Amino acid sequence: MREPVADTLQISSADKEEQYVHAVYNEIATHFSDTRFKPWPVIERYLLALPVGSLGADIGCGNGKYLGVRTGDIFMMGTDRSSSLVEICRSRNYECLVSDGLDLPYRQGAFDFAISIAVIHHFSSVERRKDAVRELLRVIRPGGTVLVFVWALEQKGKRKFDENTQDVLVPWVVPAGSRTEEGEERVYQRYYHLFREGELPSLFQQVGGNVIEEIGYDRDN
Repeated sequence: MREPVADTLQISSADKEEQYVHAVYNEIATHFSDTRFKPWPVIERYLLALPVGSLGADIGCGNGKYLGVRTGDIFMMGTDRSSSLVEICRSRNYECLVSDGLDLPYRQGAFDFAISIAVIHHFSSVERRKDAVRELLRVIRPGGTVLVFVWALEQKGKRKFDENTQDVLVPWVVPAGSRTEEGEERVYQRYYHLFREGELPSLFQQVGGNVIEEIGYDRDN
């Protein structure tokens, strides 16, 4: 496994996200989707426990694996910044559109719940992460719930991060001979901000809001 490296890029936050998040996921969408097919149990439990008739949003829905967890008695809409991933969602007949997490195309209080799984860590400044949380809370009605997961700095699995380095570039490898890469192996670098324990709840507290926040840290994904 290739190891992450510290982010030393001297470019704007918006350019960093465009080059090392948006463009990368558009390039790797098919291979990424092929490796993302099983819902995480904690998120599946959250969705299955929602009241019948709930209306929700999956912000940063990827290939839509959570949009199909529960169909028929709740309704979910997905958004993702990657047009290639949105096309995969649409091919599966999910309601999904291209949208930036900093500017969601929904009215205030539109949803009963929202999930944001492995997304907020891709915003490359504190203010942009706050804006992403603020926008997530904006579209939830008073009393609604939010489930958020981000990557943790304190990894306990196969990945080991330098505890002094929170901003990193994490490689994604598309193997030679895969259906998306017929020639040589290709490596793409993705920007991540690795959250320290307690940092995400603090971010929510700084932004404020009147929803219940359910928060989790992903380790070793």
